[in-house]
Amino acid sequence: MKRILPFALAAASLLLLNQMGMSADGEQKPKAQARADLQVLVGKVQEKVNAGKKTEEDYADELKEFDALLLKHKDQKTDDVAQILLMKAMLYIQVLDQTEKGIALIDQLKKDFPDTSQGKKVDDMLASFKQQGAAKKIQNEMAVGTKFPDFEEQALDGKPLSISNYKGKVVLVDFWATWCGPCVRELPNVIQAYEKFHPKGFEIIGISLDQDKARLTSFLEQRKMTWRQYFDSKGWQNKLAGKYGVNSIPATYLLDGEGKIIAKDLRGEAL
Repeated sequence: MKRILPFALAAASLLLLNQMGMSADGEQKPKAQARADLQVLVGKVQEKVNAGKKTEEDYADELKEFDALLLKHKDQKTDDVAQILLMKAMLYIQVLDQTEKGIALIDQLKKDFPDTSQGKKVDDMLASFKQQGAAKKIQNEMAVGTKFPDFEEQALDGKPLSISNYKGKVVLVDFWATWCGPCVRELPNVIQAYEKFHPKGFEIIGISLDQDKARLTSFLEQRKMTWRQYFDSKGWQNKLAGKYGVNSIPATYLLDGEGKIIAKDLRGEAL
């Protein structure tokens, strides 16, 4: 599914709201001060995220508050304090699009909080961000007007599948899955476009991130989706999803007869 708001900030907000704890006699414990302080700060950040703020200047006050909280709790090497540093890193990576600054903070997390749950996961986090960075680079290179890189694979029906096979046709390359709610909700628009324009030379290449071939085949039959599909049963590790830097679905590319990208991520009436 498409990620609209930074999941780390949203998830952390929910986590912080629910981390109250209970005493032996059933009474709630007071929240740790660092945790309570961060909850308030994350709320401020989320408000600005919701308002569409995207620059470092927009979050200047909040960045100062992160530093103030880290200074205030500098003698505590706990998960709660480590979370403050991690959330600052996430702000840089997921909101401000400054991955290098965020990664530097995550490196600091491993150095300053090595025994916390966050500190122990640094290597996995860095690997994930590296993968996301590579995917973003690929996506940026695939701009409107550029040639869509071709592939030569085998379709679900066992026949050869490539972009070059559709030379002269307008083609929608559609990354999707049967388990993806937004993909399924968009299907009526895709089917309508296919039925309307297929007689005029419009084609679709589906790239399914499903893992269950029987389920996919049944779904295609039920929905009368007759266009070709690529399927390798690897889910998010799908070969073509990796090739084209796709890390959220639905994702679509509309190509002209020469294989150049006309538009990306069209929905509804726009498609």
